[in-house]
Amino acid sequence: MNPFERSLRRIDALQQRHGPSAFVVGVVKKYGDDNAGALTVQLAYALFTTVFPLLLLLVTVLALVLASDPGARKAVLDSTFSQFPIVGTQLARNIHVLKRNSAFGLAVGILGLVYGSTGLAGTGLYMMEQVWNIPGAVRPNFVSRLTRCLLFLGVLGAGLAVTTLLSGFGTFSSHEIGVDIASEAAAAACNMGLYIAAFRVLTPTRVGTRSLVPGALFGGAVWTVLQALGGYVVGHYLRSDNAVYGMFGTVLGLVAWIYLGAQVTVYAAELNTVIARRLWPRGMVQPPLTEADQRSIGLQAIQSQRRPEQEIVTRVHGRPMSQDEYLARAARTDGPAESDEIGTELRVPERDGTTRAPGP
Repeated sequence: MNPFERSLRRIDALQQRHGPSAFVVGVVKKYGDDNAGALTVQLAYALFTTVFPLLLLLVTVLALVLASDPGARKAVLDSTFSQFPIVGTQLARNIHVLKRNSAFGLAVGILGLVYGSTGLAGTGLYMMEQVWNIPGAVRPNFVSRLTRCLLFLGVLGAGLAVTTLLSGFGTFSSHEIGVDIASEAAAAACNMGLYIAAFRVLTPTRVGTRSLVPGALFGGAVWTVLQALGGYVVGHYLRSDNAVYGMFGTVLGLVAWIYLGAQVTVYAAELNTVIARRLWPRGMVQPPLTEADQRSIGLQAIQSQRRPEQEIVTRVHGRPMSQDEYLARAARTDGPAESDEIGTELRVPERDGTTRAPGP
């Protein structure tokens, strides 16, 4: 074993011995195992195709309903656009362009929202199935997926209404520090509740609701912080019209912001899986494979089941071993610490004939 490899293995052993670092590495490794970078891109695209029709529909409806009260219309729009730092300011400045033809805007907004939100729900369902390694044979059928898509639309609409109301409360308030703190706390609670509801609708029922809470709390809290930081950046550094350049800056800013939100969401879902299945500590340098490593690669194999009649059995040669054990055995044998023992074994369906995805 050369000095460089030995140093890497010692670093690996150090992170495995400490719970917080081992947990973080476990989440990052699970993200990589699921090819979650591709899932994030898909989710970001679906969000992008949903946000613009949603804003167009909102602007058109407000232009019709609050036509006689420009002040109230402006306050509601400002509170809604504040949820999209950097981008919201640019959209607000060009809002008059979107209000020239209310009938056309209403039709395009409704059709675009149905298309985008349906795609978003479908992408979210697929993401959760991948993150939880649900075998193909037991994934929700078309009717179940359609029902969940409709429920997700309801969650999306309710979430937008509540967050707009809270943002409007902050807009109409006197901006006292106590009111601002209460407003941010309420926004965080709302975002956490929205994440819990969205995760519950999008995740197969075989995964318990309790297993979805930690990641939802994390996602809601991080998203609230990102919104606050974005608002601070806009308020202190991007006040001039030259901060971003026209429509190119608007689109690029929106894409970047949505991608960041999608990445936070996927990491929040991965965090739930790691906690529920205790997929840590993981090895950074392999071999050896820890118990969590063996379970993770076994779940990836079981995920490939396509028919209930199909049986998938996965075994890993070599018992689970930490990096400390591997280094100690290598020092004793003066060579690779390999083992012919059989480690973790997973199978689906089970021996009694039932089909069940391993895990919670």
